[in-house]
Formats: sequence, C-alpha cells, structure tokens
Amino acid sequence: MGCASALQMAEGSMKSIVLDQGDLGQGASGVNAGTLSLQIKRVKLMPYAIRGHQEWESMGDAVGFRKTGGYTLAFTDHEAELLHERMSLKAEAGAPIEFVSNSVLTKAEPHLADRVVAASYCAEDGYANSSLTGQFYRARLKQQGVQHREGFKVLGIEACNDGYVIRSASTTVRARKLLLSTGAWLKSLAALMDVDLPLQARINTVSVTQRLPMLTRSVIGHATGLLTMKQKANGTLLIGGGWQGRGTPEQGRGQVDARSLRSNLALARHVLPAIENAQILRSWTGFEANVPDFYPLAGKLPGYEDVFILGCVRGGYTIGPYIGKLMGDYILERKTELPLFDPGRNFVEVLA
Repeated sequence: MGCASALQMAEGSMKSIVLDQGDLGQGASGVNAGTLSLQIKRVKLMPYAIRGHQEWESMGDAVGFRKTGGYTLAFTDHEAELLHERMSLKAEAGAPIEFVSNSVLTKAEPHLADRVVAASYCAEDGYANSSLTGQFYRARLKQQGVQHREGFKVLGIEACNDGYVIRSASTTVRARKLLLSTGAWLKSLAALMDVDLPLQARINTVSVTQRLPMLTRSVIGHATGLLTMKQKANGTLLIGGGWQGRGTPEQGRGQVDARSLRSNLALARHVLPAIENAQILRSWTGFEANVPDFYPLAGKLPGYEDVFILGCVRGGYTIGPYIGKLMGDYILERKTELPLFDPGRNFVEVLA
C-alpha cells in the first residue's frame, strides 16, 4: 500500500521516499496466500476490491496473476443459508457472483467432496504470487525514480520546523509529510507520535503441500470463510483461511499453532478428500491488523495535518494497490475516486 501510494504521488510530481524496516513486500504482502477472491471481501469494500482486481490484472505475469474463477462451498443447510445471504449481498454490491448447481460444480471440479449442499461461483476470482510483490514494486519505484531504503527500522519521529525527522539506528530522514503504512506495526509507529490506535493483530496461517497431480483449477473456499485453497501450476497446493498462530508483531515472526493448523488441514481434507495423504512441506504465519469495526484506516492521523495513515484493510492484498493509489491522490489533495476511511472515527464493533 505504501509503495502504491508513493508511485501515485510520483505521478503527481511529489517527491517521496519509501522506508521499510525489512525488505520491500516481505511483511504481510509477501507471506500471505495471494488469494484474489471477491467472494471473501466485505460488502462495503466490494467497489475497492473490484478495482483492486483490475490493478492486479494489469500487473499480469510480473506478479504471477492468474484468473481461475472460484467456488465457495456449503456442506450443511446452515452453511447454505449463510452462503446465500452473504453472496447475494456481495452480488448486489457489484461482484459477478452466481449460484451453481452440483452438476455444474462436479463437471468443473470433479475431485471435490460430493457432500456439497450449495455452491457459489465468481469468474473473476484468482490469485497472484505474493513472493513477487516486493520484486514488482521495487522495480516500479526504480522506474519512477522513487527512492527507497530497506532495513530502515523507525525508532523515533520528531517534529521540526519544516516537517518531521524520522530516525533509525544509524541515520535520519527529513520529510514535509508522512504516510504511516506499516500494517500490523501501525500501533507501535503511531505510538511514537503519542496516538493510541485501537488496533489488534491477527496471526494468520498458510501451508503449502508437496507437488500433487492436478486436483483443482479454481480458487476453493468454504461458506464460513475459514478455508481458501488453490493449486499452482507446479502442483503445490496453498491452504489458508485465517486460522490463528501465536505471537505479536513486536516479537517478530509469528509461530504456527499445531492445534489450529490441524483444524485448518482437516477442513481442507473434508473439502478435497484426495489430499488425505499429501505431505505439508511448510506452514508459516503472517500478521493482519484490524480495528474494532473491521474497516480500513485511511486518512489523516488524528491530531496531525501532514501525517497520514493507511492500513487495517480486510482483504488488503487484493485492495492494497488500489487504495494505495487513492491515498496518493488524497495526499496530493486531489479528489479521490472513492471515499477513504477516517482514522479518527468512532469505532463500533461490527461482527457481520
């Protein structure tokens, strides 16, 4: 998101520099499953997700973009009711989602479990290779003449006469305006400016299997939202769904929780029985930040005119390139195509 904002500002002739505590794209952007599915996006964020899809599609092979279509499955009457309710709302919000019969599903995906009660389909669903994200944006920043410094861990931010001084262990950078776009690390960074954000971090788990015969060509999800699966061209199957690990952003990389992992894999096996004997090569975690109402922080940091914040975007991998462009326009004082999300709002927890 920060890189996309910087590129948009460069398009508007504003000079900027990107500072990253690690390598570009190696936080949440580089460790998630790369799923680009409109079926798992919140209704209010659907216009942003649709435009985010367009951004990813325009990046193409450089980010491993593939449009495969995707199915979301229900295995009980309760799950079917949930599926119909949620997908109908998302279709009304503009997502090209339809409900399909079992015969259509079985013809398209013959290896799925035969106990499906209801299924929805979105032709726009697909994925990108998240490990290419940093490489892509590093090249784009260089192309546009945007400076970037990796391994720059911010230890302090102080106001000065003409803006702010950002300090790391070995050097400082001066800037007239700041954009804080550090994902799950937003809370600690905002605290350097005496702002307490109501932010929590989830520790999502992703796993990858050994190479397998081709078992599915679509993105596969579950009505509860607790499963995503997709098989890459090399045969490996990526399994996610937001099952929780352990740890905090301040402690570094999170840890996989074996009990949570087993539940994730059991659901995957329930949906795709042919993976019963597949070996898991690796499981890992990534941090996802959210605030109580589960909508983004995108606007001015409360109490500051020239400090902006962008993060806590559910479905942030999909939406990130687009909402980053919106933020760039906002900082350039242009009219944004879609509204942003005031970080100073009153937060009311929304569970739906």
